Amino acid sequence: MSNLREYIKESASKKTEHYFLAGNTTLFIKDPLPDNIDVSELLRNLESKIPNYFMENIDIIYVGQFDILNTKEVNALYSDGAIYITNAQDDMQDMLDDIIHEIAHSLEEVYSAEIYADQNMESEFLGKRIRLQRILDSHDHDTSAQDFKQTDYSSDLDQFFYKEIGYPLMSTLTSGLFYSPYAATSLREYFANGFENFYLGDRNYLKQISPKLFDKVYLIHQLGDTQT
Repeated sequence: MSNLREYIKESASKKTEHYFLAGNTTLFIKDPLPDNIDVSELLRNLESKIPNYFMENIDIIYVGQFDILNTKEVNALYSDGAIYITNAQDDMQDMLDDIIHEIAHSLEEVYSAEIYADQNMESEFLGKRIRLQRILDSHDHDTSAQDFKQTDYSSDLDQFFYKEIGYPLMSTLTSGLFYSPYAATSLREYFANGFENFYLGDRNYLKQISPKLFDKVYLIHQLGDTQT
């Protein structure tokens, strides 16, 4: 990943764009964004919703086409102090979702003990996973080949949700259980999805359906506020 960062820096030209966020974080646009995305407005929205302190673990946000995103079939990822995000965005809200989701993953490095040590959120997540398995079984989907008690990311389970079940049906079946289907993918994605929707979605709904998750995100929010 560090080689990719060096390559991007070395390939900078007049066509690339640089912006600065929260003082120390650089937004580097390697490939053009759609015309309907105003970067200045995007940054204003991001800075108004996320405490500046949350950006201290992020050196740079790269925007463009990257093999690693295509290989993993994701729109964004966080690694080693950098966020990599595709420039193929539907609109500003879509891009804002991706960035805030990856900020959540960066904060796992800073607040790992606060988030995971007591296992409260993990117990809540696993309880939901078991309920989801029962729901899927009741709708004649064979879940026997999948480990619903595994909290780490599993590409097999991810593909099962995404391709065999499909997110449109998953959205219906997980309503009132997970804030969105992707939250069921792993414990880390459960946290990141909750963090994302704490700032961009309906906090009351998040608290209602996932109280332990809400408590963790709110704790991190308070810790961030004390640093600003």
